[in-house]
Amino acid sequence: MTVPVPTRAGPLQVGGKASPKGFLAGTHRLVTPEATVARVRSLMPLMGITRVANVTGLDTIGIPVVMVIRPNARSLSVSQGKGSDLAAARASGLMEAIELYHAEHITLPLKLATFNELRFTHRMADVTALPALSVSQFHGHFRTLWIEGRDLFDQGSTWVPYEMVHMDYTLPLPSGSGSFLMSSSGLASGNHPLEAVNHALCELIERDATTLFRFSSEEARRRLRVDPSTVDDPGCQSLLERYARAGVEVGIWELTSDVGVAAFSCTIVDSDPDPHRPIGPMGGMGCHPSRAVALSRALTEAAQSRLTVITGARDDVRHMGPQGAEAELEAARRMRDTLVAEPRTHRFQAAPDFQGGTLEEDHAFLLGRLRAAGLVKAVVVDLTQPHFGIPVVRVLVPGLEPLNDIPGYVPGARARRRLSERAP
Repeated sequence: MTVPVPTRAGPLQVGGKASPKGFLAGTHRLVTPEATVARVRSLMPLMGITRVANVTGLDTIGIPVVMVIRPNARSLSVSQGKGSDLAAARASGLMEAIELYHAEHITLPLKLATFNELRFTHRMADVTALPALSVSQFHGHFRTLWIEGRDLFDQGSTWVPYEMVHMDYTLPLPSGSGSFLMSSSGLASGNHPLEAVNHALCELIERDATTLFRFSSEEARRRLRVDPSTVDDPGCQSLLERYARAGVEVGIWELTSDVGVAAFSCTIVDSDPDPHRPIGPMGGMGCHPSRAVALSRALTEAAQSRLTVITGARDDVRHMGPQGAEAELEAARRMRDTLVAEPRTHRFQAAPDFQGGTLEEDHAFLLGRLRAAGLVKAVVVDLTQPHFGIPVVRVLVPGLEPLNDIPGYVPGARARRRLSERAP
């Protein structure tokens, strides 16, 4: 039995006056991208942001992508942003850099204790449902750091592992690190607290859907290849036209899981791979209550992924690989042949679609879909720093799968069920 104790974390404010969406082009936001950029521009020096670089022209596709530079970052020193236009890309990149800064500089109180020391006096997250680490030493008597959040379903105080919240990767890592899978999944910012929370929830649902899709049979994946001629959203049609004009082949798959929130992935590769500029297949993912927004996110993220490789912005993403340019060229040709030959029979309209007019409506929809899938806990840690006034949150949903390609990944219950369905 849990005994309530005084807490310092106030409940996330989700009630009161409705928050109608003011921008609906490619994504749903409270205000326009231009307004977002104007709001945060003066804060850039305070967060160590030295440059916002438009790198769109380094590739041939023309989908806007920017790099946001923070030389003294404690995690990624380069954040990327993408969008249907340059203003949207700038807002995307700046907000990603801002949320990383907040997660690197957490000032909330922490507790250093074992799970068993806290579980009788504090409500704890179900650690058995959180993403495990293959080399984890965690057990009930292992001392680690904990941070307080709030359950989005009942607003109750809930303590979660600190290493799943922060992004300060400078060494040595905080005491008790190495128990759970660390990543940026579920970290989000926004123009409004609910905008940030909804974005974080969509990202977590997207990661889970991606892993479950990857663990599905090859035949099941093929059946979900989307026929691009069925895409009826003008914004997504425009993005597909840009790829076609650039001579880039696009494969789209619907990933939507039992959670029932639209999710897509796409893979892009040059139709005629250039041996003097070998770029392997790159991909993107997207999830949103609106299927058009979900697909738009996947399509723009794929363009961003290519420019991440072209610019060399990430040391852990290389298109040359250990085998060199020739192997990369061969990988591009194989993927091109696969994308051309594989049938496209799935209709875009088969994906679920919810068109909420307010942030509150989207929030209620997302929580309802999680509950319907048996996921009844979602913990938000509010990382907003009052002197900046930019809503930033980290959300954890015990039971959802992380991306399976993160080093140290161990399949959770949902992934194990999907794998068992493939067994002969």
